Amino acid sequence: MTEIALILLIDESWEERETYRRYLLRDQQHSYKILEAQTGKQALLICQQQLPDVIVIDYLLPDMDGLEFISDLKIELDLTNLPVIVLTDHGNEQIALQAMKSGAAEYLIKKNTTAVGFRLAIQKVLEKTRLIKQLEKSEKLYRNLLESQTDLIVRIDMNGRLTFANAVAAETFGFKPDEFLGHPLFQFVHPDDLADVMANMQALTLPPYRLTTKEQRAFTVNGIRWFQWEVAAIRNQENQVIELQAVGRDVTERKQAEQKIHQQAALIDISPDAIFVRNLNYQILFWSQGAERLYGWTAAEILGKECHEFLYEQISPQIEEAFRTVLEQGEWCGDLQKITKSRQELIVSSRWTLMYSEAGQPESILTVDTDITERKRLEQQFYRTQRLESLGILASGIAHDLNNILSPVLTVSQLLLYKLPNLDDKNRQLLNILADNSKRGGELVKQITSFARGSEGKQVLLQIKHLLQEIEQIICSTFPKSIEVCIDISTPNLFTVLADPNQIHQVLMNLCVNAYDAMPNGGILSISAANFFVDENYARMNLEAKVGPYVAIAVSDTGCGIPENLLERIFEPFFTTKELSKGTGLGLSTVMGIVKNHGGFMQVNSEVEKGSKFCVYLPAIKQCSTQEADDCNLPRGNGELVMIVDDEASIQEVTKTLLAEYNYKTITAINGVEAISLYTKHKNEISLVLMDVQMPSIDGLMATRIIQHINPSVKIIAISGFTSNRKLLEVHGIGVQAFLVKPYTLNQLLQTIPTVLRKPG
Repeated sequence: MTEIALILLIDESWEERETYRRYLLRDQQHSYKILEAQTGKQALLICQQQLPDVIVIDYLLPDMDGLEFISDLKIELDLTNLPVIVLTDHGNEQIALQAMKSGAAEYLIKKNTTAVGFRLAIQKVLEKTRLIKQLEKSEKLYRNLLESQTDLIVRIDMNGRLTFANAVAAETFGFKPDEFLGHPLFQFVHPDDLADVMANMQALTLPPYRLTTKEQRAFTVNGIRWFQWEVAAIRNQENQVIELQAVGRDVTERKQAEQKIHQQAALIDISPDAIFVRNLNYQILFWSQGAERLYGWTAAEILGKECHEFLYEQISPQIEEAFRTVLEQGEWCGDLQKITKSRQELIVSSRWTLMYSEAGQPESILTVDTDITERKRLEQQFYRTQRLESLGILASGIAHDLNNILSPVLTVSQLLLYKLPNLDDKNRQLLNILADNSKRGGELVKQITSFARGSEGKQVLLQIKHLLQEIEQIICSTFPKSIEVCIDISTPNLFTVLADPNQIHQVLMNLCVNAYDAMPNGGILSISAANFFVDENYARMNLEAKVGPYVAIAVSDTGCGIPENLLERIFEPFFTTKELSKGTGLGLSTVMGIVKNHGGFMQVNSEVEKGSKFCVYLPAIKQCSTQEADDCNLPRGNGELVMIVDDEASIQEVTKTLLAEYNYKTITAINGVEAISLYTKHKNEISLVLMDVQMPSIDGLMATRIIQHINPSVKIIAISGFTSNRKLLEVHGIGVQAFLVKPYTLNQLLQTIPTVLRKPG
């Protein structure tokens, strides 16, 4: 059966297309199916639907020229090897060279093109296409074709001058056959290949008097082309070599294809991705260097074997579904769990593409795997961070409301103690309990907001004993009853440390949570603090320690313990023995960072199945921290008018009652708008403003700025449940005389007011 070639004719002129159609249909030896297009865009759409065997295109089209069309074939459709014959009305060597360099298979001049010449050009292109495919499939077949097909035949004497050339050779090099004779062959040889040509000529003077050259370059009318030559020596009767006869074949297309394959192979090996090919029985056919680097298996170890034996712990339903999808749809992509030669688990982004044989049958699957293990870990960490940020926002809102609830409770409980001096001891004790628990609630709110908003890093004189008492309250109320908590802070005159309370609180809570995690079935959590002195001998044995006093805080558990081979790594960032969803590996590295920033050091002792003990050593200061004491002799006012601004009616009422009890006059405002209005009316009478920072409508910041604009000498005490609002005032350039944190005590308020009133206006 005669093979039917699919020809695409592209020409704006219907008459021109009809002429080419007649040329082809009158061919008695070959059969053609013809497609037509008027513009380049139409032709590109046709190529997307079905690939022609040859494209014949007019160089000048309404929407593009022939070179642009060839470029679009390569870039947009990735049809680099689709043969194109370019037609033009006038001969132009520059256009011809550009067309051939751009990838055109042939170049014809319309006025010189006959029906026979047109059909020959088509057949020549088809023949070249067939030869390229055959050459890529079998080197043996290529040699047979080379021996049976002759493109160029030349003879040269021993001085290298041409004595014979057929028409094809003459045409190839741009001469008429008669004009070609006598020219030195060397003028057509590429300079880089000239030494090889000379060596070959010398070799042909000796038996066996023939050779096949490697590919060599020559200058032709179509630019530099690659040729392979079969050369034989012609000898006279005396057996002397008098001439050389060479039969040459243009192998430029094959050479370019090989170079492209080499380039692609180099790119594949450079790629960090694992690229491999397997047949439909899962046997590995190709294994890239990137696959070797990622999975640890060499090509020699894995080629010909089933990939499931090496890359998966077991065949999951996801793998089976992926295999079905790639067979049905031709491709699949998704994330997979895989293992390396060292049994390390990886998460890869895997892309599968079904490969077909020349007969169009599914043959193999190309797989490209990208290691995304670290990216997935960072994504999980990012999501956890987002959740913590959301919790921080929620905690801040709740803390604001709790402060407004606790403030009047604390103030009323203290006020009642002063207003009812004749209460019996039992009732006074109840009021004291109410006040103490309000203070404790306020401190707990401060801890929550400090955790949610982050510590400002301010170091103060800190008594560890009080911090451990807070830790004890938290863990006793949150840890399960299966965890027995033992606190030992019995050391007399425990040293004071200079530290950030929030950061040390974070250190201790982190160690306690780790101890809890190490005891899933319950156990004993012990916390202790003691004075410790580092002498010169101890400092020499522990490089991070310096001579001097320390407070040693120990957190120990009776849990699973830490293997000895992991002890040296537990403080590394991102190192964790917990599951991916249960730990980031940042906790202990953060602990170590905080301790070092405070000038301290840590020690760890652990034994598997017996427990672990973490000791934190903080540099000590030999003095006691001062604790706030309530003063019964609170200062009284002299009838000054105080404006109370707070959106909580209960806080307004309690503060108003308290100040009235201590000889102050008061007016109240429920928000910033009312505060501005009242101050405008009574600015000459108001001695002091108590301003809540967080209020609806106009907040305390804006109200303070406006009141200060009305009276630059106004005296204001700012009040907020968040210590961070103090810095916010500074950032906005709003100066106030004092700042109180809710819930504040009665004596804090009553001692702050006269202090502010005494300041110069």
